[in-house]
Amino acid sequence: MPPDLGIPNSDSALGESGTTSAAPWASPLETALWCAAQGWPVHPLAPGRKTPAPNCGDCRDRPHPPQECDCIPAGRWCHGFHAATTDPALITAWWTRQPRFGVGVACGPAGLVVIDVDAHPAPLPTPDRLLPGIHIPESVCLDGLRHGFHSLAVLAALRGRPDPSQDESTLRVRTPSGGLHLWYTARPGQEWRCSTGSGVNRALAWQVDVRAHGGYIIAPGTRTASGRYTACGPVRRPAPLPDWLAAELERTGHRPVPPHPRTATPVPSRAWAAVNAARGGRDSAARVLATVLTAVTECAAVPQGAGFTEKLNRAAFTAGGLVGAGRMAADAAEAALLAAAMHARPGQERRCLAIIRSGMSAGSRRPLDLGERR
Repeated sequence: MPPDLGIPNSDSALGESGTTSAAPWASPLETALWCAAQGWPVHPLAPGRKTPAPNCGDCRDRPHPPQECDCIPAGRWCHGFHAATTDPALITAWWTRQPRFGVGVACGPAGLVVIDVDAHPAPLPTPDRLLPGIHIPESVCLDGLRHGFHSLAVLAALRGRPDPSQDESTLRVRTPSGGLHLWYTARPGQEWRCSTGSGVNRALAWQVDVRAHGGYIIAPGTRTASGRYTACGPVRRPAPLPDWLAAELERTGHRPVPPHPRTATPVPSRAWAAVNAARGGRDSAARVLATVLTAVTECAAVPQGAGFTEKLNRAAFTAGGLVGAGRMAADAAEAALLAAAMHARPGQERRCLAIIRSGMSAGSRRPLDLGERR
């Protein structure tokens, strides 16, 4: 079981002094305003969920990058953390319109680095995946390790440092699944990258990921269908990121984002051009493809946990069905899928193309009859 982190028996409020008070947890609006007062831009989460509130109809029907969207300057919450704000008037308007919105905090603009410790039941990984980049001999017995709390504690022990999950100097938030978010602030000028998942390429440890630039974290007090995100102990503000953890983040590929603009990624307009080329004048087929492409492009606002692979596979299967039915050309459909995928997950072309071709191949064996629900 994850360690006891001193969570009080009753919920407690976000006090102005940074410590708890005896009052009940703040409402979502009060939580959002409190976060904004700390300088943390916030954005709405769909009621009861961990994902951002959905885009408006125009953004869903016409996929486009956040940088080209008129909704954000107009004060709408489209595009997830890209729309995050500290404007109290705008925050009040959003949560007054939908009081059940959860609260997401955009980590990059807030200068936050959040260590995300999971406690999911999962098979023990091979030694090379327990602590990426650190050799653990096969002779070492790992049978007692069960989750991210254990792997993080092992990392700290190897470095001669205290277990971060017990760090009472910083804001710690217990998740509904029994995990833990450790909130820290980055040094000025450092914008650490998010993890891409609990894999070998970029993870601090097994079941230990990072939320930073290009991602968001769920604010304490937010309730989802699984339960509430509950702050542990009295501290309500993040401490500076410890130097040894910063060194581990750099070692594991969470290097600071370069200050200069990054290479532009394909934009959704390319996907729309491919749709137009694919439809061959048959608008119903284009609409079907556009619907599933929208689900793929919207994953750009959610770096993790958006079901990207499933949505891309579904879109590819649908496109394959349209191709199999003679409703559009295979090369144009593939181009549309790849453009949408690269907008949502730039730098993953090989992986995305494999998903697309596999899905299209399966879908082509089941031609899509647009007169039936699929």
